[in-house]
Amino acid sequence: MSELRAPAGGPLTLKDVLDLRAYERQRDDFRREVIAAKRLRRVRLGPLLSAVFENRLTVRFQVQEMVRAERMISDEQVQGELDAYNPLLPGPGELSLTLFLELTSEEELREWLPKLVGIERSLVLRVGTGDEALEVRGEVEAGHASQLTRDEVTASVHYVRIPLTAEGRTRFLGDPVTLVADHPAYRHEVVLRPETRASLVADWD
Repeated sequence: MSELRAPAGGPLTLKDVLDLRAYERQRDDFRREVIAAKRLRRVRLGPLLSAVFENRLTVRFQVQEMVRAERMISDEQVQGELDAYNPLLPGPGELSLTLFLELTSEEELREWLPKLVGIERSLVLRVGTGDEALEVRGEVEAGHASQLTRDEVTASVHYVRIPLTAEGRTRFLGDPVTLVADHPAYRHEVVLRPETRASLVADWD
């Protein structure tokens, strides 16, 4: 799978995307690798939300799958996908996540999409506990916010990044880390598993 590993740092480029035939030869192995990674990087936040912490592996997979699904063969088409997905890459010391509303019925959609307007701005990462805890509120990715933010109903997918200071990154290594939703209509939190934290810290290396 070495051919499908993007080099660390910087945006993905055309050189990082395999053509359709080459990708088909490696797709099964690549999908297994991504599924295993997402198993570590997906967290459930209460009954209705889940979040996947993105990195170069997961973002590259999304690009490759879009190129495959749309049968893209021109550099211009592929570059369009790279331009759309590169903003999901975390910057140095950042966390970047895709937030999913797990609504499966028409009744749930009608009830919760209006209630959860602004949910993308309700995520907080808490590092540590008690009075000494460090809390960082997530920031909505600007380009996607202009497309997904609505006044009456929320979208089912949002993109959020959480910038951490040097202190925050240091404490992330040893202190409990909690992902919190503090939306007025939806208050839940989950402590990240040690293996999830380890996967995220590996991105910083």
